[in-house]
Amino acid sequence: MSSPKPALDELRIERKPEPERRSNSGLVVFVIILLLLAGAGIWWNSRSSAAEVRTETVRETSGGRGQERTVLNASGYVTARRQATVSSKVTGKVIEVLIEEGMKVEEGQVLARLDDTNMKSSLRLAEAQLDSAQTSLEETRALFKQADKEYQRTIDLAQQKIASPSDLDKAEADAVSLKARLSRLERDAIVAQRQVEVWQQQMDDLVIRAPFAGVVTTKDAQPGEMISPVSAGGGFTRTGIGTVVDMKSLEIEIDVNESYINRVEPKQPVEATLDAYPDWKIPCKVIAIIPTADRQKATVKVRVGFDQLDPRILPEMSVKVAFRDAGGMTPSSHQIIVPKRAVRQKDGQDAVLVVQNGKVEWRPIKISGSQDEEVTVTSGVKAGEQVVVESDQNLAEGTLVKEKKL
Repeated sequence: MSSPKPALDELRIERKPEPERRSNSGLVVFVIILLLLAGAGIWWNSRSSAAEVRTETVRETSGGRGQERTVLNASGYVTARRQATVSSKVTGKVIEVLIEEGMKVEEGQVLARLDDTNMKSSLRLAEAQLDSAQTSLEETRALFKQADKEYQRTIDLAQQKIASPSDLDKAEADAVSLKARLSRLERDAIVAQRQVEVWQQQMDDLVIRAPFAGVVTTKDAQPGEMISPVSAGGGFTRTGIGTVVDMKSLEIEIDVNESYINRVEPKQPVEATLDAYPDWKIPCKVIAIIPTADRQKATVKVRVGFDQLDPRILPEMSVKVAFRDAGGMTPSSHQIIVPKRAVRQKDGQDAVLVVQNGKVEWRPIKISGSQDEEVTVTSGVKAGEQVVVESDQNLAEGTLVKEKKL
């Protein structure tokens, strides 16, 4: 007989006890800390090797009127259209100088006098000769008047058969002779008068006067020195008393390279900046373009006039000018302004270095205008972006950078 089957209650699976699990949370924390330290080290190393730069923010302007576009920059000098080194017409010794540097003079004002001793003697002689000629003229005029009356009486007597033809001929001859003598003496008196006028003119030439109103810029002679209108070839003869400049005739002379003269036209607006006053912008305009070129320098001279003169503007001052294009004004709204120091040359065109996520990126830009230390661009950058204006090294695309500490 078979053995009895076990009951269902006795059928059980015997399980072995599981070993206790050890916690891994500490290991995870340790790995995370290691990763953070490694990332911080990599970041620190990259920051320490980054190039130091200075950046400025691209900004956007709106409202107001548009700017005039600069089409050409050049440099020149302030010159006076009217200036003269004042001298005498004759050679003589200076006895009086009435000017000093910086003195304002009017047209015709006496600047100096020369020694007139010899001229005075000659003038007195000419005046005496004139008096003698006029006395002889009056005497002859009286004799002619008497002879003419005598001739008329003789004519009446001859008609009455009282005077002979011989008496009539003699009276006629005396009247005609005195009339001819009177005519000669009248011309002699005129000659004597002209001679006096010549000596008076020469006396006046010894007084040196201002040819026009202006300011004395140099004083070149002193009393006791000799002066001559031409160079005497020696070191003791002056050729002028001083230099007078008409301050109302000041303008700017610029030598423009002939390659860019097509950008200049008459009455074109110009902004001038004197080197002595770099923050003072002076409005000007083109007066004329001289219709000839300098073969050796390959330049064309351009005359620029000031809209309004100022006492600070002096002859021979150096000046920088910007020729404007009034017809090419940039729009008055949404102008992107970039510092001029940030503009560089990349592959033959204007570009800037933009900082993105700590790295630099080359951006080509298009410049539409320039004003002072800023330029207006139409493409390439957006307002709010940071552009590099100063760096200690040449920066390539993707170079890590950091802001230079002041």
